[in-house]
Amino acid sequence: MTRLLYSLCGRDESRPFSPHCWKASMALAHKGLDFVEKPVPFTLVPTLENGFSKTVPILKDGQILIRDSFDIALYLEDTYPDRPTLFGGEGGKALARFVEGFSQMLVHPLLARIALKDIHDMLDEPDQAYFRQSRETLFGRTLEDVVAGRDDVLVTLRAQLEPMRHMLKFQPYLGGESPLFADYILFGAFQWARITTGRDLLPAGDPVLDWFERCLDLHGAMGRAVA
Repeated sequence: MTRLLYSLCGRDESRPFSPHCWKASMALAHKGLDFVEKPVPFTLVPTLENGFSKTVPILKDGQILIRDSFDIALYLEDTYPDRPTLFGGEGGKALARFVEGFSQMLVHPLLARIALKDIHDMLDEPDQAYFRQSRETLFGRTLEDVVAGRDDVLVTLRAQLEPMRHMLKFQPYLGGESPLFADYILFGAFQWARITTGRDLLPAGDPVLDWFERCLDLHGAMGRAVA
């Protein structure tokens, strides 16, 4: 049986960049499960698996289809309980939900204001048109205007990460001595920015940067395979 993970790419299929798809791929690797990743552009996502989902990731495990990175993680945890745990119990699920909210509500909006134009420039023309129209409608201004103040946004982003620095004083991962799905949630966000912008978001010596480097080295340095 071949597991298939649909993810997101621009014109270069070798550089999947979606934060949510990175969560799913890291979760599969954490479980030690073989899978084939199939990156597709934005405009092809609605055609996958007979329109199963408007977004990726989509995991196809045999005849089972699962959408949404958190639902994929829950499915993997329940279906493969003999493999390394992604949550370590109900407390780990609660932690992951909290980290999901922190990431989606505080970190992602700031990273988007840094990365939007870079993402646009990675896409082929049909996807560029879709991305520009949808994101400019969402933000109410041009992509160029959104990213114009990104140096100031970067200062805000670094300040928002202070709670994470506090936790990392006591343990190497959000999950403790080893990573859990909570780590992959924030890893996906920073991997998204790393691949799309190539910018140094965090200064040397920042505990969050050190944590991110540890995550890049996980699972045979899977995260470093995409530059």
